[in-house]
Amino acid sequence: MQEILTLAQSLEAWVALITLIIMEVVLGIDNLIFISILTNKLPAESRVSARRVGIGLALIMRLALLGTVAWIVQLTEPVFEAFGHPFSWKDMILIAGGLFLVWKATKEIHHNVDPSDHGEDFIATSAINSFAAAIGQILLLDLVFSVDSIITAVGMTPHLPIMVAAVIVAVTVMLLAATPLANFIERNPTIVMLALAFLLMIGTTLIAEGMGFHVPRGYVYAAMAFSALVEMLNMMARNARLRKQQAKKLH
Repeated sequence: MQEILTLAQSLEAWVALITLIIMEVVLGIDNLIFISILTNKLPAESRVSARRVGIGLALIMRLALLGTVAWIVQLTEPVFEAFGHPFSWKDMILIAGGLFLVWKATKEIHHNVDPSDHGEDFIATSAINSFAAAIGQILLLDLVFSVDSIITAVGMTPHLPIMVAAVIVAVTVMLLAATPLANFIERNPTIVMLALAFLLMIGTTLIAEGMGFHVPRGYVYAAMAFSALVEMLNMMARNARLRKQQAKKLH
């Protein structure tokens, strides 16, 4: 308690907290897109519950991981070397998470391009398209992003209360934004393909970082923002054409 009161009076602690919150929210965009696409595959009556339960459990898992922060930091220690590059547990977790994202996004893109090929739609199968399976996949991917963000957070501040506060605020933002984002994606089919392309790019980035190639996240998010802006302009143009056609029919 004394530590919290001391931090509350420190300008440096507040700056670190705000910086960490921004970082956690930005990193949470990746997870939020994945959650939106995944839960939109569930029956309509289960989607909101799946998002709330998945994000809620993700918060508990992140807080539990923060309790083992000393162990998490050790995950950066090399375990073995291959192709002239030392691999740590963090690298292997990033590679595994990246492969999972690439595989999932590729399968979903294939299904969107050829929706008649139900045999290839692994999400639509009863085994995957279940509430429990959706929650499990949300937690699996959140684990990957959590390890990465916690290691980054440790490099920014040594104070655990600041990390905990940042995680709680960021996950709360995710919880509030999850349903509006998912509804927006569902209402706009072209956004689905763009979101899947984002997941494919994020997965590739995770694999590259696990292999030792640092990819500045700023470039990745700038590309995503630019693509989203272009798609928004396309949507505005389509809506304008639609309104023009409807006006002609009325006259």
